[in-house]
Amino acid sequence: MVAATIAAAAACALAVTIPASASTSSTPNALQQQVNAVQQTGTVGVAAQVTSPRGQLFAEAGQADIATMSSVQSGDAFRIGSSTKTFVATVMLQLVAEHRVSLEDTVERWLPGLVTGAGNDGSKITVRELLQQTSGVPEYLSDFPEITSTANFQAGRFTTYTAAQLVAIAMRQAPEFAPGTAWEYSNTNYILAGMIIKKATGHTWQHEVTQRIINPLHLSHTIAPITSSAIPGRHLHGYSNFGSGPVIDVTALNPSAADAAGAMISTTDDLTRFFHTLVTGKLLAPAQLTAMETTVPAPGLADVLPGARYGLGLMQIPLTCGGSYYAHGGDLPGYHTREGVTTDGRTTAVAVQTGDGTATTEHAMDNLIDRELCTPATR
Repeated sequence: MVAATIAAAAACALAVTIPASASTSSTPNALQQQVNAVQQTGTVGVAAQVTSPRGQLFAEAGQADIATMSSVQSGDAFRIGSSTKTFVATVMLQLVAEHRVSLEDTVERWLPGLVTGAGNDGSKITVRELLQQTSGVPEYLSDFPEITSTANFQAGRFTTYTAAQLVAIAMRQAPEFAPGTAWEYSNTNYILAGMIIKKATGHTWQHEVTQRIINPLHLSHTIAPITSSAIPGRHLHGYSNFGSGPVIDVTALNPSAADAAGAMISTTDDLTRFFHTLVTGKLLAPAQLTAMETTVPAPGLADVLPGARYGLGLMQIPLTCGGSYYAHGGDLPGYHTREGVTTDGRTTAVAVQTGDGTATTEHAMDNLIDRELCTPATR
């Protein structure tokens, strides 16, 4: 079966050399300085990992837990937010390779009657457009009070949502544009993708991600939770004040509020292995990897990532030293993840910061990724 072949290929990815920490980049001080610079913009904790043909390099700053005053350590787990989308897109493209789903299938074919109302029409939206963020489907988070204030977060942080409920929230709004005519980031696209995975396989997207990616790659600190609000094991605590008021610990959260758009938990090391294995062609057949890496302009990202383009669950971002890298950052209240892997898969950089940060924090994180991927000693 094709599914078994893909799972076997993923398992073989363990044979791909992920350099050991015994031989590191020649710029450990530079990475530490960049991590310190991110932390000094107003974050609580920061961790970064760079993996290249020269080895692995880690740097940490700040606190993992304000209450205990414990320091950030390499290997701490954290909520990865929208980096989840790349896992979900990978599963969908595996299903495409197995001829169980087509990128040209409509949403209506798989989820009849779900995307309707206020001008929304699932019969005109394809799976490709969902993954590519060109569907025009409205953003459910724009009408989701649970993330707008401390009080609302506290009231709703342990609520269980179904994917259908999240989509229904989005359907209160008119579409952003006609499908395929523009680009706009909408988390609802990936809620729908997760639902299609379940319809096509009979299993939740969490099950499929676990069986097809997490287990074969031995991502031992990565999980795709359904409703459990805790982060197991050693982890970073998240903190936010939702724009005003006192900062609170937001670590405990029922992840069903993010679902296939951002529910997963991982570590810098596991994300490194995943993105390296993906870009080097060990998770997807060539045709599907090419589809994932075929990008369109993403003007909505221009403020923070000028020139960024979007494929199928994967961003392509220009490097200041020339060329580009692949990535998909993620944000949830209290957690902000950035990563990048060179197009040849040789060098991967992953960084996470906790707390809200300031206006300069995101630029500092993006600069860290860019500088590490541009450092000659790591290429």
